[in-house]
Amino acid sequence: MTPQEQSVHAWLGELGIAFERFEHPPVATVEEAEQHWAGIDSTHCKNLFLRNQKGNRHYLVILVHSKKADLRAVADQIGDGKLSFASPERLMTHLGLTPGSVSPFGLINDRDHAVRVVLDRDLRAATWLSFHPNINTVTLTIASADFARFLESCGNTVQYVSV
Repeated sequence: MTPQEQSVHAWLGELGIAFERFEHPPVATVEEAEQHWAGIDSTHCKNLFLRNQKGNRHYLVILVHSKKADLRAVADQIGDGKLSFASPERLMTHLGLTPGSVSPFGLINDRDHAVRVVLDRDLRAATWLSFHPNINTVTLTIASADFARFLESCGNTVQYVSV
């Protein structure tokens, strides 16, 4: 188990959040991950790390894996200008993650609470959610209510949008 994953396990443990762990080969995209999700009864998520045009605000957009995000529509709903994907350097600086491992669990590394979390409204209907534990060779599933507790513990701004 990597130090990144150990940190996630420790954080969830402190919150008393149970999870199920599934190992698989490294996956960098939803398309690659889909072949390893058989038997994992959960709503799988896509996680996008974005920045605004000025580069002074960063967003973690979390949506149902099968959806394609219209970045203009998301920007309009959150009241920001044009959004684009943030660089690997910004991802490392703000969430301590590398491309292919983007996850809300990276928020444990955002001590300044600078990253704003944007959730797809459709995730509210999910019972279980799945995410990488900051490494792309493992998937964790947690109850949606526990995920909400996790987000609250991180202290980042959270808002819902229609994707």
